[in-house]
Amino acid sequence: MSLEGRRVIVVGAGSHTGRLFAQTASAAGADLVLAGPDPRKLEWTAGELGGTAQVVPVDLADEASISRLAKQVGSFDHLVSTAAMPANGPLAELELSAVQRAFAAKVIGPLLLAKHLTGHANAGGSFTFFSGVAAWRPAPARTVMATTNGALAFLVQALAVEIAPARVNAVSPGIVDTGSWDGLGADKEAFLRGVAERNPARRVGKPEDLVQAVLFAMSNPYVTGTVLHVDGGGRLV
Repeated sequence: MSLEGRRVIVVGAGSHTGRLFAQTASAAGADLVLAGPDPRKLEWTAGELGGTAQVVPVDLADEASISRLAKQVGSFDHLVSTAAMPANGPLAELELSAVQRAFAAKVIGPLLLAKHLTGHANAGGSFTFFSGVAAWRPAPARTVMATTNGALAFLVQALAVEIAPARVNAVSPGIVDTGSWDGLGADKEAFLRGVAERNPARRVGKPEDLVQAVLFAMSNPYVTGTVLHVDGGGRLV
């Protein structure tokens, strides 16, 4: 798809998926705003792009920071947020501060982004956020992840009604080889192979699968309040 003449905000542009989406959007001609908590990572992403990009640090736990983002960006066409701050671990060991950060990234932050940026969205504008398969496949030590992703899935429905005609959707990844599993070391290959064998699609996800889903959510004017499951059917088994 062509994004010529479109201004696109990428929150989480320093992450692997956010960076790949920014590269794809830039190649499609978008005028990009790269946002996130770490200016160094944002500058790194900006340096990889063929075009120019505006870099704006933002903290989704800080409403004043989101308000500044809205003022600096001005009008825009699409906002995509890949932000996540997992708070995994046994329930008895969870720290409140970690839980609050997780909700800020997945629930409170998206709510405040919509609050401060909806008025700046051009006609046909959209918001796309990232949920996750844990909401549909909860597991021990993943309670916060399941809850925040599930809350976001319902939030996009509520926002789609409240801020219409701006569209609001979510992409829900399953197990995707973005580099987040590299910590498994030598066990990573066996883990991903096991996921592929169980998945109805018989494969694990690639970052490109997520980018394609975001582009669809952005470009289809009749899709809003929807969660696009990009999980190979993993939530079903």
